[in-house]
Amino acid sequence: MTDYELTEMIKEISATVFRKPFKHSGFFNSRLRTTGGRYMLKSHNIEINPNSYKKFGYAELEGIIKHELCHYHLHLEGKGYKHRDADFRNLLKETGSPRFCSLIEQKNRKPSKRYIYRCVSCQADYIRKIRMNTERYRCGRCAGKLAMK
Repeated sequence: MTDYELTEMIKEISATVFRKPFKHSGFFNSRLRTTGGRYMLKSHNIEINPNSYKKFGYAELEGIIKHELCHYHLHLEGKGYKHRDADFRNLLKETGSPRFCSLIEQKNRKPSKRYIYRCVSCQADYIRKIRMNTERYRCGRCAGKLAMK
């Protein structure tokens, strides 16, 4: 499917489901990784992740387009277009649009490394994500020296 065909599909869905015209463009953007699509606030274009179409098919693509068109039409009308807005949620229900797309790529996140520091005087523990210079910092309770545990 080309970008032109995608734009025509978006126009058709907009006309049938929303009964409003789509006057901008739709593009496939292969750089999208974690989302099925996005609505661009400045250009009013809609970008779709081609992997979601390849992996899940036409029905998923149609759902993503309907979701992004909810953002599009509400934004142009000056209503609440964000996910948390009531206008957006109501329009999703009215049009049968999905709130979330199917998961494209699952990230294998490693647990973040933790650094544990202990006060030499009062034995208070401090857990940090970022390593710190123990010569520069002191205990917040008793101002004692810190040492890595």
